[in-house]
Amino acid sequence: MTATAEVQPLFSPLPLHRQLMWWTVAFPVVMIVALVERSFYLLNWIHVLSGALWTGADLFMGFVLGPVLRSLDMRARTAVIAYLVPRTLLYFPMVSLTTGTAGWLLASWLGFLVPGHAQFPWAIVALALVTIMTIQGLGVMLPNSLRIWSELRLPEPDRERIVRLNRTNIVLAGVQGVMQVVIIVVMAHFVVG
Repeated sequence: MTATAEVQPLFSPLPLHRQLMWWTVAFPVVMIVALVERSFYLLNWIHVLSGALWTGADLFMGFVLGPVLRSLDMRARTAVIAYLVPRTLLYFPMVSLTTGTAGWLLASWLGFLVPGHAQFPWAIVALALVTIMTIQGLGVMLPNSLRIWSELRLPEPDRERIVRLNRTNIVLAGVQGVMQVVIIVVMAHFVVG
C-alpha cells in the first residue's frame, strides 16, 4: 500500500448535509398530504413503500452486509462504515417513522384499534413490534450511528470502537428485519382476514 493511501482520512471531506439522503424527507411529506386529503390510497401507498424500503434495508444490512463486513480487514471495514453511516442517518428515521405512523393511522381509519374488532389483536401485535423497533432504532441504532460519525471526524479515529458500534447496529438491523417479516405476516392477515 502506498504512503498516500495510508494517510487518506476515513472521514469524507463532504459536509454531512451533502451526504444525507434528503429524498427520504418525501415520505413524511407524502404522509402529511395523504392526511390533509384524507386519501386512504395515498396513506396506504406511502405506508407500503416506506415499509418495504425499511424492511429491505434492514434485511440487507443484517443478513448481507453484516457477513461481508466481518470478512473485511479493519481498514476496509471502517472505510465501508464511513461511507454508509452518513447515508443512513436520515434514511432510517424517515422510513421507519413514516411506516409506523402511517400504519397506526390506517389501523385507526379502518377501525382496527377498537377493542372487540376482529383485527384488534393483530393491530396490537403490529403496534408492539413497531414500538420495539422504533425504540431500538431511535434509542440505540441512531445514537450509535451518531457516535460513529463523531468518531470518524477525529484526526485518528478509534477503528475498533467504530466497528464495535456498527456491529451492534448490524445485529439490531437483522433482528428488526426478522420482526418486520413477522409484521408482514400480520399485514397479510389484515388483507385476507
